Amino acid sequence: MKLELVQMAGRDGDVADNLACILRAIAECAPGTDIVMFPEAQITGFLNRDNIAQLAEPIDGPCMQAICAAACARDVGVVVGLIEREGDGFYNTLSFITPQGVALSYRKTHLWVGEPGLVLPGDRFSTVLWRGVRIGLLICYDIEFPESACALAALGAELILIADGNMQPYAHVHHTAVAARAQENQVFAAMVNRVGEGSGEVFAGGSTVVDPFGQRLFEAGSQACRHVVELDMTRIAPARALYDYRAEKRLHLRGSFSEQPDGRRELLIP
Repeated sequence: MKLELVQMAGRDGDVADNLACILRAIAECAPGTDIVMFPEAQITGFLNRDNIAQLAEPIDGPCMQAICAAACARDVGVVVGLIEREGDGFYNTLSFITPQGVALSYRKTHLWVGEPGLVLPGDRFSTVLWRGVRIGLLICYDIEFPESACALAALGAELILIADGNMQPYAHVHHTAVAARAQENQVFAAMVNRVGEGSGEVFAGGSTVVDPFGQRLFEAGSQACRHVVELDMTRIAPARALYDYRAEKRLHLRGSFSEQPDGRRELLIP
């Protein structure tokens, strides 16, 4: 599985510019790329109470339709997020788009400072099978809670893809958290973070990929960059050969498990 991590800046509320940058990055992805990844809420940027009603979009809105078309044209998967509108509610949402359309959408379940009251938390974790690999999604603050990645592992995830909007001085937190989530679940984890300045913060970069042994395969600096990492998915079996944390766990997550006809697996938070 070949990932292309696009560590980039964004413009909060400038949907047109953000979308143009995303489409250009997809069009320019490396040959043979399976998945192109972007930072948290890259389509809309982070919104506030003054502009969220105007700029938030539904999952089937024009931006997502344009990205679906770009994914189809390049035959790649795309991990990209936005502030989603559904009815009168708003969510911080990350989607996994394949050449066939939106295969999976995940609403951030752990809301960071400033998000409660602006967006609603999601109510479930989900995975989907694509190109022989079961994939799960997380967003930023989610990775600071072990249960988030454990839920995806319980749903069979082999690869956890994380969109991040982590800022200084907290870079070290996600440096550690991504590796911990990969090692304790014996899965691959890839995180793409934003760079540049926002509304009073400086985003930390440090996008990274970690293997099922907790070994770091790549880590970016604090500037915009693109990097391709090829994952050897056969590394999962050796990581679990001597001990398998999932099989030997004595405390299990509560929640309702289900498998959908399209292959998605879900754990509904009680």
